[in-house]
Amino acid sequence: MELNGNLAREKVSKLLMSYSVPCIISLLVGALYNIVDQIFIANASYLGSYGNAANTVVFPLTVIALAVAVMIGDGCCTYVSINLGMNKKENVKLSIGNSIIITIFSSVVIMLTYLIFSNQIITMFGGTVNNETFEFAKEYFYYITIGIPFYMFGQAMNPIIRADGSPKFAMLSTVAGAITNLILDPVFIYMFRWGMMGAAVATVIGQIVTVILAIYYLCNMKIVKLEKQSFVLNISIVKNTIILGVTSFLSQISLVAAMAAVNNMIRKYSLQDQVFSQVQYAQIPMAVVGIVMKFFQIVISIVVGMAAGSIPVVGYNIGAKLYKRVKDIFILLLKAETIVGIISFIIVEVFPKFLINIFGATNESIYYTEFAIKSFRIYLCMIIFACINKATFIFLQAMGKAKESMILSMVREIVFGVGFALLLPQYFGLDGVLYSMPLSDLLTFIIAIYLICKVMKEFNKNLLLNR
Repeated sequence: MELNGNLAREKVSKLLMSYSVPCIISLLVGALYNIVDQIFIANASYLGSYGNAANTVVFPLTVIALAVAVMIGDGCCTYVSINLGMNKKENVKLSIGNSIIITIFSSVVIMLTYLIFSNQIITMFGGTVNNETFEFAKEYFYYITIGIPFYMFGQAMNPIIRADGSPKFAMLSTVAGAITNLILDPVFIYMFRWGMMGAAVATVIGQIVTVILAIYYLCNMKIVKLEKQSFVLNISIVKNTIILGVTSFLSQISLVAAMAAVNNMIRKYSLQDQVFSQVQYAQIPMAVVGIVMKFFQIVISIVVGMAAGSIPVVGYNIGAKLYKRVKDIFILLLKAETIVGIISFIIVEVFPKFLINIFGATNESIYYTEFAIKSFRIYLCMIIFACINKATFIFLQAMGKAKESMILSMVREIVFGVGFALLLPQYFGLDGVLYSMPLSDLLTFIIAIYLICKVMKEFNKNLLLNR
């Protein structure tokens, strides 16, 4: 118990750093799988913006698998941390064992669903913008789907490994897979000229490397040792785990709904644009918005990494009723997230051309560059608020406040994210798609401020009661 006992004694800034940095790197590396694919695809002359648009179409479909994986993994991580704080190790073993079972089962179900309904799913997410985009998306999607079970297992086990007190191993397992992908991408895309298939196969091989390392760790855990009984399905344990992870699921799955709305609005309103209604330019808006979202994903990986890294620390201290430490972590986290948001805002507003050049803009028309610069500056102009919002979602989840976290996440992604993406283009055309993101983040921030104040009052009340 000494290992996790440090969570109740160590300086909170040091704990946040030691747990969050590996988590940030893990999430960044995980995000780089798709981003690296897109960079190499964009700079391959025989793929270009068509391949970029195809990648944008498939990306939300991988997020669906990620949503289920993080629901299981983050829920288990929170449940494990709280129960370690209460010294209930049997619950910990059952939660981990059951999480492994439901991860494997759900990943196979998603894989089979994708394989059976691939054409309909690609169409649903805007893949019919033109024939080239559809064919590239279909090819990329097929091979990515084959790797879904590996992808989900690695993503679900990552927070569980962190909860066992090994954030560095969790980070290294993800890094190893990403490095494999980074090495194989140029080989498969440029040397072998395997196109979209090459990008996907490189990704899947990297995911397999991460899974191998995760399995090795599960066989050699620090705090608990899994036994046969750990894998006996316990409905109560599964329910508690899922409830604590449902915010992570909704945060991701609602993002998919927003991206589906955005992709389809782009496809619809591109046809009404003077430039992008031309066949040779039709794929540009979808490719560009996909690139903007990839940069946003990098920023959010840092933001979520800091917040998710605090989950074991917050959960343990909540379980041990050390509310002063939890309050200090929350304040420190909000400050750090604000700094990340400010730096990101400066980058997107001052250096958008540099960002777009990374994704092959030099090989594209002037319309590509102009739309990309405008997209970065408008779509992400409220990125500071987006960072604070995301941190609030996850911290509430770490405290066991699944209901508040879930409502805030749903309002942001479904009510605002989908609603404005469908509504604003009717008045502003393609620009309306770009305005939907900052408006959603601004309104969500107002609600988040209310919840932050409410949580602070609760901390103060608990501190008075425990004097």
